[in-house]
Amino acid sequence: MILKFHKYQGNGNDFIIIDNRKQSFPVIDDVLIRTLCDRNFGIGGDGLMLLERSADYDFHMIYFNSDGKEGSMCGNGGRCMVHFARKLGIIKNSAVFSGTDGIHEASIDDGGLVHLKMQDVDKIESDGLAYILDTGSPHYVLFVESITEMDVVEAGRKIRFSDHYKDNGINVNFVKRAGDHIIIRTYERGVENETLACGTGTVASAIASVIESPRQDANIIAETRGGMLEVRFRRRGRVSFSDIWLIGPAKHVFEGIVDTDDITG
Repeated sequence: MILKFHKYQGNGNDFIIIDNRKQSFPVIDDVLIRTLCDRNFGIGGDGLMLLERSADYDFHMIYFNSDGKEGSMCGNGGRCMVHFARKLGIIKNSAVFSGTDGIHEASIDDGGLVHLKMQDVDKIESDGLAYILDTGSPHYVLFVESITEMDVVEAGRKIRFSDHYKDNGINVNFVKRAGDHIIIRTYERGVENETLACGTGTVASAIASVIESPRQDANIIAETRGGMLEVRFRRRGRVSFSDIWLIGPAKHVFEGIVDTDDITG
């Protein structure tokens, strides 16, 4: 089958995106998705997304991790999907769309900077070492003193596959406070590797960075390996946050066609 695709990246977090409004994508096949995302045998990407019709909103977003399994919300993917929707002419400069975690608002400027509203956070736990919270996807946020030289894959894998998290998995963020901003490196479940950026992980890390402070409304600048992101939110209590926005660029890299029979045959 000949499949048309678009390749996007948001701060180096890269995705294959397919316009599936005509339901042209084959019945969900984790082997096909895994192969398409493979960087040696396919197109390559941290994940694959389908843009589908919605009766109530501008579009519906479905996200798959590179392991072929349907994932939870992807913040950088959501920003790329908004850019793609504008490219298709579905939206102009604003959108309301549905994802696995609910409804999202978004806006995009002419330079490709996307503001994406995330779900409220009303529950934050701690295991004595790190904060655990869900920002559309589950995250483990551990603050560290040294981040540049650490082996994120080894350290992240130990936590993600620990007895407590191995069944459902968890994304693991290592965060360092650096003056007026934070530095983040993330091990993502489903990708099972470090990614250059993680949108929901950036949101989780930004929120975790103020839990022990008296700060209320905040703009947090986050440095990822793929570039800078901004998180804005309002604080309603010690562990309750609303009006959360993830802000950063989304870029169309290339588009093409692939014969799925060639890569899976």
